[in-house]
Amino acid sequence: MTDCSPLAVAMEEEESTAMAMEVEESPSTSIAPRDPPKIQRLEESVVNRIAAGEVIQRPVSAVKELVENSLDADSTSISVTVKDGGLKLIQVSDDGHGIRREDLPILCERHTTSKLSKYEDLFSLSSMGFRGEALASMTYVAHVTVTTITKGQIHGHRVSYRDGVMEHEPKACAAVKGTQIMVENLFYNMIARRKTLQNSADDYGKIVDLLSRMAIHHNNVSFSCRKHGAVKADVHSVVSSSRLDSIRSVYGVSVAKSLIKVEVSSGESSGCAFDMEGFVSNSNYVAKKTILVLFINDRLVECSALKRAIEIVYAATLPKASKPFVYMSINLPREHVDINIHPTKKEVSLLNQEIMIEMIQSEVELKLRNTNDTRTFQEQKVEYIQSTLKSSRSDTPVSPLPSGQKTPKVPVHKMVRTDSSDPAGRLHAFLQPKPHNLPDTVSSLSAVRSSIRQRRNPKETADLSSVQELLSGVDGCCHPGLLETVRNCTYVGMADDVFALVQYQTHLYLANVVNLSKELMYQQTLRRFAHFNAIQLSDPAPLSELILLALQEEDLDPENNEKDHLKERIAEMNTELLMEKVEMLEEYFSVFIDSDGNLSRLPVILDQYTPDMDRVPEFLLCLGNDVEWEDEKACFQGVSAAIGNFYAMHPPLLPNPSGDGVRFYYTKTSEKSSQENPALGGNVEMESVLDQDLLSDAETAWAQREWSIQHVLFPSMRLFLKPPASMASNGTFVKVASLEKLYKIFERC
Repeated sequence: MTDCSPLAVAMEEEESTAMAMEVEESPSTSIAPRDPPKIQRLEESVVNRIAAGEVIQRPVSAVKELVENSLDADSTSISVTVKDGGLKLIQVSDDGHGIRREDLPILCERHTTSKLSKYEDLFSLSSMGFRGEALASMTYVAHVTVTTITKGQIHGHRVSYRDGVMEHEPKACAAVKGTQIMVENLFYNMIARRKTLQNSADDYGKIVDLLSRMAIHHNNVSFSCRKHGAVKADVHSVVSSSRLDSIRSVYGVSVAKSLIKVEVSSGESSGCAFDMEGFVSNSNYVAKKTILVLFINDRLVECSALKRAIEIVYAATLPKASKPFVYMSINLPREHVDINIHPTKKEVSLLNQEIMIEMIQSEVELKLRNTNDTRTFQEQKVEYIQSTLKSSRSDTPVSPLPSGQKTPKVPVHKMVRTDSSDPAGRLHAFLQPKPHNLPDTVSSLSAVRSSIRQRRNPKETADLSSVQELLSGVDGCCHPGLLETVRNCTYVGMADDVFALVQYQTHLYLANVVNLSKELMYQQTLRRFAHFNAIQLSDPAPLSELILLALQEEDLDPENNEKDHLKERIAEMNTELLMEKVEMLEEYFSVFIDSDGNLSRLPVILDQYTPDMDRVPEFLLCLGNDVEWEDEKACFQGVSAAIGNFYAMHPPLLPNPSGDGVRFYYTKTSEKSSQENPALGGNVEMESVLDQDLLSDAETAWAQREWSIQHVLFPSMRLFLKPPASMASNGTFVKVASLEKLYKIFERC
């Protein structure tokens, strides 16, 4: 396989540059002058088709335009039917006021509308549409059929359109109140566009999301959306008296009960007149992406600045719930809104937008801080969990003994003497305890174990076949003997910096904590794929500086500055590579890199465990150099392996202060003899002084690691780890003692 890492690319660029300097410049070939191209007037059909591709970008764009026309027609019921994601059929029916018979000939011509008559009407416009381009654009890229009836008519009319004009005269037909528009074979004459929209499930999901947003704001209108031929509607809302009821109907009870009402009202005195009312989620709401439903003067729009401001508030106030659900309806004077800035009208320009966003951000932050006193957790009963664990540890089911019969006596050489529920059997009971600045382990231990047990992996981790193949590979390589050992072993204590002592039945093993934690983190990354919580960094760190720091740490000769330019080039290329992958890293792995190239968020792999942040530079360098980005499966495997290595419980970078390691924390200082006059060249003595601050930091780091190994790693291993067969032979598990063999040795003695 060709090495495509930034290091290899940088070396090739240097070699090519050196070779280019040795080659003499060849005479440039003469280029014949070319006449300037002639400017031509495009045919009207070409102009209309180009404009149609800009207005109707996807099937959801057509649905949005048709639904907004239905709302402008004072409809109280809107029904949408979709086939093949909207490419085969989009049918929108409403019970509005309909279309006059005499207006049908110009209905689908460009720039024909009933919403305005002069440009100044834009500043007092209350309707959704105004350009008169949507229906015309649809006729240039699809087959459009309109059936309509107005109040007082005894029958309706049906007519088909193509390229902006009627294909035939309107025909009388039976019709119900309102208008029905069918758009068939969308993008039939735009082959490239149609090929890019083959994922019908994705486009149908966008249509469902659009109508869900419309339904919670226009609660005086009933909406429904279903696939063609389906009996059950995917969106079904009824007229309700409140927005909260609409949210409950569309998004579910769990979302509605986690919402807080927010309101902001500002007059002209503040320099920005507007009214805002809405709902934001509290700390009980957890999701993998932010949902912002924003209406400005009853128009569904997007505002990236407002969304970013709200996300900042949540990340600072509720880090565990930094992906909120937000619904906001903003009303302001129509002359303060420019609605004519986007082809699909999904964005608007606001007067004094910065002031408005700042006021909304402050109100949301105030509400969150005032409601952050309590949080609801759904928890299983501890007795049920304990009974389940005890039953799983039994080799065979225990049957009740007949009355009058004694329990069979276990032979001495097969008696298991270490009990996981009895701390007296652990190695720590025989060691002199040291005072450490540890968390309140006694009070929080049960909570930690409960959290670990309750945090089961989601069954629907991801519907990507590559991730499922990787998970199947983990299951297929699992060693059944090691799996039994891991599930039922008892942690004894740390033997050294890397190996822990564990007991399984009558056997004592040395277990490599680094290898075990690395494999566990890798498997958990695959299982939680696209379902991570996030760790918010207090100070976002620039990628280029972190990668350059990692390169400098790997350099065996840091004093040599000759390769500094090469390191900077490698860091720059790695940064550019990761910036190209920011969307994928955020969506699938919750590694968030902002537009300025700063790392600000990392995933949570195990609850109650935070990785060693000193290894972030190495992690980013590994992402740039060791991941095969071109192949999906290899890419996900490489990123997961890099995350697993980063989150593995490596020994801290500071030396272990126990035993002889304490000598690393002595610093030598000069002290002049008190018996000699310094001015006359007195004797200078070197005195070793213990750096108490550094020693305290080291003791805390090592004690915290050992605490995490005992109370986080091993409980998680028992629940989640499926040890691969390679661990049976690569030194991860080493048997050091067996009670049966020890008794044989003692018998010989």
